[in-house]
Amino acid sequence: MLDIALDADPDWDSSNWAELARSAACSAIAESAFPQLGQGQRSVELGIRLTDDEQVRALNAEWRGKDSATNVLSFPMAEVDEFSDDADGPELMLGDIVLARGVCAAEAAAKAISIEAHASHLLVHGTLHLLGYDHHDDAAAADMEAREVRALARLGIADPYEGIG
Repeated sequence: MLDIALDADPDWDSSNWAELARSAACSAIAESAFPQLGQGQRSVELGIRLTDDEQVRALNAEWRGKDSATNVLSFPMAEVDEFSDDADGPELMLGDIVLARGVCAAEAAAKAISIEAHASHLLVHGTLHLLGYDHHDDAAAADMEAREVRALARLGIADPYEGIG
């Protein structure tokens, strides 16, 4: 059972961010090597913070040593070996995802897509990071990108990488 703890600043307009976040996280989990986390009886928690660029800049500086805002940050709290579907096991805290409103809105505008579609992509991306995926080398990046594209297709969102290369 997936529980999403969502905290959104007022700048994140009136879209149904809770529903969007749940859909994005569930799609990412379904396309991961751990689909049982979204379907099983074990309690799984994911925190999502929708905030402003300044808060993300501060987090990025503190945790990654980069003094600039970025679109999404992921803070994993669990290791891959903890991803079993042990219904009797303790609640699994996947981690936290933080999105920056200004960066997200600017990127969405540059791509001529809605902020909801772009935020969905970033939430899928962030959830995959919490599940142990990364893009530090070509093979890992290709795998993560393919999972993102499939997860977004589940949501009716076009391939964000099409034509890039």
